[in-house]
Amino acid sequence: MASSVLRAYAQGVSDVSPRTGGPGSAADAALATAALDLNLLRTFLAVYRAGSLTAAAQSLGIAQPTVTAQVRTLESQVGEPLFGRRPRGVEPTARAHELAGHVAAPLDALASLGSRDAALAGHEPPVRLGGPAELLSTRVLPALAPLVSQGVRLVIAPGLANDLVEDLRAGRHDLVIATHRPPGRAFVTQPLAHEDYVLVAAPAWHRVIAHLLPDDPCVAVRDVPLVAYAPELPIIRRYWRTAFGKRSTARAAVTVPDLRGVVSAVTAGAGYSVLPRYLCQVELDAGDLVLLHDVDPAPGNTVHLVQRTGVAAPHVERVAARLLEVGPGW
Repeated sequence: MASSVLRAYAQGVSDVSPRTGGPGSAADAALATAALDLNLLRTFLAVYRAGSLTAAAQSLGIAQPTVTAQVRTLESQVGEPLFGRRPRGVEPTARAHELAGHVAAPLDALASLGSRDAALAGHEPPVRLGGPAELLSTRVLPALAPLVSQGVRLVIAPGLANDLVEDLRAGRHDLVIATHRPPGRAFVTQPLAHEDYVLVAAPAWHRVIAHLLPDDPCVAVRDVPLVAYAPELPIIRRYWRTAFGKRSTARAAVTVPDLRGVVSAVTAGAGYSVLPRYLCQVELDAGDLVLLHDVDPAPGNTVHLVQRTGVAAPHVERVAARLLEVGPGW
């Protein structure tokens, strides 16, 4: 196996030789034998995947100046820049994408040769995954449990979509579950799951306003306290705009930056809210919450799986594939 991996590596090196001369030229031969050594390529691939010199240095266990020097050496040997510097992190060039496409698989295979149980030994860095706390806790972690038992390591970071996407851009995450599609060509974004939203309250509040609901749910809840997870009311306003064709003018009586807390407060009788159905289905089935409005199709939102453009590490790809497999069933 080692010989086949090395042959693939050599082929990859010859395929990404400097642009001076054609295939088989003296420049190609020199590059294949001396210029692109394994250490430089390993460092390049770490920077490419991390999107950051600092993060790559941490994953490799070496100093950042060493990473910078090795990248510069490789750029000199390749004859072109491989990364554009940004205020936070680095951006791979087209040449870097090409190089990564050729050498990633051989390097990953070489890394796995040290032990048949290399993954279980923790040789591959953990997959850094960000997303909404509620979705991570109730859907994502249970879905990824089988991978953990197979040696995949995870570092989970809950947060808001905009912050997580910027951290992804800067190389601090490998994957992000975002509640909107981020703009730009720096990311590969795929639909992961669709959230249906429901307008709910505890049975006590439903009994108070039940006679008003058939005529106008907006008027019915006007004097009921609103429980929301953000002062901007993004879910409530989306529901109002989609279901009623108008803008919500409500103000939150209770703000909880965790939708699980919103479920608890509404179930306890604090007021009404709009929630993802998956998060409150148990309470609805038990009668602890009551639908105040039902519409088909239900207002909702598509959540996306986002990663940086390029060739990802094997465990990152396994996590992404698993999420895309099970996400539509959420």
